[in-house]
Amino acid sequence: MCFFMQISKDATELKHRFQASFEEEDQYKPSIYNGFQFPLTPIITNGDPGRIELFQWGLIPPWAKNVEIQKSTLNARIETISEKPSFKYVVQNRCLIITDAFFEWQWLDPQGKKKQKYKINLPDEQIFTFGGLFNRWVDPQSGKIKKSYTKLTTEADPFMRIIHNSKKRMPLILNPEQGVQWLVSGGKIAPSLKLVAVPI
Repeated sequence: MCFFMQISKDATELKHRFQASFEEEDQYKPSIYNGFQFPLTPIITNGDPGRIELFQWGLIPPWAKNVEIQKSTLNARIETISEKPSFKYVVQNRCLIITDAFFEWQWLDPQGKKKQKYKINLPDEQIFTFGGLFNRWVDPQSGKIKKSYTKLTTEADPFMRIIHNSKKRMPLILNPEQGVQWLVSGGKIAPSLKLVAVPI
């Protein structure tokens, strides 16, 4: 599964790439993000595709009583989002998760005791997106709204099966046309971007 990603581009580059406004850009810092720290990262929702917003990685479903569930909702299998209680109530809330690289570990032995870390990006290190789901959760204690998302995963393509050879999964990676399709209608999307994996 995918728990680490990078955004190295500044807010100006993001706005230009997506032809979108970015009202929270003063709170945005390019970084390598660890999902288990539940960071705020830039996404675009299907409710407002002309705006980049900061949402917290780790989806909080509408029925949650607190934020504890986030550690289990960093990723979601696209094949089962309509069945799982954590995701089935937000399948219509589609988003694009902005990135320019992500990280996976290749097992070098059957037990995974020895691993090789890889940085995976486009050949020109340009921005791309992952498909995701989002929610605006109302804290029952404070009444405040907390914005969060999950990253969708799919069966690994032949390239990623070599890298992520333990679980054989990969993020739902979208080219620009697929990103529009995902926001508008969702559905099954086959990976199409040519990726580069660099051992680090």
